[in-house]
Amino acid sequence: MRPKLVGLVAHTGKPGAASLVKALGKEFQDQPASLLYEARTARLVGVDSNLSVAEVGKACDILLVLGGDGTILQVAHDLGRHVKPIFGINLGSLGFLTCANTASCSKAVEAIIAGTYVLSKRVMLSMQVERGGRVIQKRRGLNDVVINRGELSRLIKLDMRVDGAVLTEYNADGLIIATSTGSTAYSLSAGGPVMTPDSGVFVITPICPHVLTNRSVIVSDRSEIEISPCKHDAPAFLTVDGQELLNLNCGDVVRIRKARQEIALAMLPDVTFFEVLREKLKWSGSALGILG
Repeated sequence: MRPKLVGLVAHTGKPGAASLVKALGKEFQDQPASLLYEARTARLVGVDSNLSVAEVGKACDILLVLGGDGTILQVAHDLGRHVKPIFGINLGSLGFLTCANTASCSKAVEAIIAGTYVLSKRVMLSMQVERGGRVIQKRRGLNDVVINRGELSRLIKLDMRVDGAVLTEYNADGLIIATSTGSTAYSLSAGGPVMTPDSGVFVITPICPHVLTNRSVIVSDRSEIEISPCKHDAPAFLTVDGQELLNLNCGDVVRIRKARQEIALAMLPDVTFFEVLREKLKWSGSALGILG
């Protein structure tokens, strides 16, 4: 698909953001597609716009997002129901959701104008918190739901059920429930496996579990996951994609399932998930020579 209107959203606090926004403005001059600037991004280069991310998403065909994975996650939340494909250009050092960097921004523009970019559809998760039989919070996430102990150095206990069946009681610093996309984020740092975006699974990874046999568990993304904090002295906190900390009480029920809505990440036509993985994790083959 050749887009006619391209939304532009930048992390304005990132070094090099202003110069890249200017460069992209020049790249799109005299092109059949035009740029639509989000308000804060527009102010970086003196362009007049008061549009929010959601308003830009509603109007455009595809979004160019300049920043890192955190920027893309924030934009995905800000879009609300106006979800459009996101093409990420990385301004940081590590980003699994971006497929291009500042040096390849011309290639990104060429792919967008020509409509040769490839869309990778990503499952999102839906989370709700119930307290006293009433839903007090609902959120969607692209990466993960994290429940942790906060600043206190005490373990928390979390009862876990999958499709109504008891899995276990985790006694740990916390718990991560990640989508396949989120498997390369916090879950990976906590020892979880890497899953390809089309795996169709959720990954449940404990954070520093007291029982050493507690390891990551992979379940279908058609499953419903239910978590309830047990009685504990330390507070438990919940975040979705690292946003909006929520204090959990003993007896609260956290329900996680696949969201109805998906999101598409755009990639350069010659870039695959495994190439991104090798680059970000710096996999370059065996460090051992051939003995003989």
